[in-house]
Amino acid sequence: MFKIQTLDKIAQCGLVELPVERFTICDSSASNIENPDGLLLRRYVLPPEELNDNLQAIARAGAGVNNIPIESCAERGIVVFNTPGANANAVKELVIAGLYLSSRNVIGGINWVQSLQGETGVAKLVEKGKNQFIGPETAGKSLGVVGLGAIGVLVANACRTLGMRVYGYDPYISVDAAWGLSRGVRKAADLDTLLTECDYLSIHVPSNAETRGMFSSDIFAKCKPGMRILNFSRAEIMDNTAIKEALDKGLLSCYVTDFPVESVLGHDKIITIPHLGGCTPESEDNCATMAAIQLRDYLLYGNIKNSVNFPSCELPYVGKKRVCVIHRNVAKVVGPITSLFSDRSINIDNMLNKSRGEYAYTMIDVDGDNVEGIEEELLNIANVIRVRVIS
Repeated sequence: MFKIQTLDKIAQCGLVELPVERFTICDSSASNIENPDGLLLRRYVLPPEELNDNLQAIARAGAGVNNIPIESCAERGIVVFNTPGANANAVKELVIAGLYLSSRNVIGGINWVQSLQGETGVAKLVEKGKNQFIGPETAGKSLGVVGLGAIGVLVANACRTLGMRVYGYDPYISVDAAWGLSRGVRKAADLDTLLTECDYLSIHVPSNAETRGMFSSDIFAKCKPGMRILNFSRAEIMDNTAIKEALDKGLLSCYVTDFPVESVLGHDKIITIPHLGGCTPESEDNCATMAAIQLRDYLLYGNIKNSVNFPSCELPYVGKKRVCVIHRNVAKVVGPITSLFSDRSINIDNMLNKSRGEYAYTMIDVDGDNVEGIEEELLNIANVIRVRVIS
């Protein structure tokens, strides 16, 4: 029986994916759960000291994992999952809203009308003053989409149907994403193409060492004059001082962000949305279901899908003994592993080895049941981090 602890409220449609005959589920207030095998969370900030020795996997019901100590988990052989694409439609819809808000100054107009409370002849005042909020239509304009993952693809395709000329840029685009992209979306050879030719820029890149602070004064200096920028990606990718300067100088017309911080508040050309991208009932259900399924399939069968710290590695489970080995991605590890099976006259029926960065994962299905004690022997091999036997 696997013990699962939920550290946030997880939608019931996700929890039912963990069958009661194999899983015990308790929330963070339960006193009867110690050293859980798996964690399910959303926004809970998990410190490294809360990682117990029995913990095998953490599933985040959402895309971002900055609330989880990823490297500490990897070093201890704890697989961390997220749910890319589960909230993609919700974010796409808010991006479309942000596109229009950036163009038509609807928020400015609404706030101005509210300020007329108590005035006489409001209707006439509105007709007289509304021209100050005029903004361009999006049809026929050009949109650049930076990052063509699950959300970026949906945004690009939707904006094509809205009559926009859409350019996409992503040097790391996956095969699946490319298949999902509308043929009407034009491929940009480089980022500069988007900056110089597009009226709007929608950003959908992860926050990492390569992208933090990526959108800086150097970028804004290359932008088409009057460009409107939408950031539904992460706060860290934006140099907020630089974008305010670009807005003040008239290089940019508007900045819409779903990640408000103190430094961008109060600027009349910045629209701040309180991180509502994935905040829909449908999105939360999708994320919970996807997270629970990934956690279930790893604990029951050793399969890894959508991990942020270990490679995707999936073998159909056929009921045979399965040995799963997490190890460092260095030479002379896989050889000693397979040699150990050979030395014990254990036939390897099927095997899969995948790597990602500094870490690797090997799954081995064997004939027979003669695997008693093999975990301890495998852990004695240099650079092996964790071993599980599934039966």
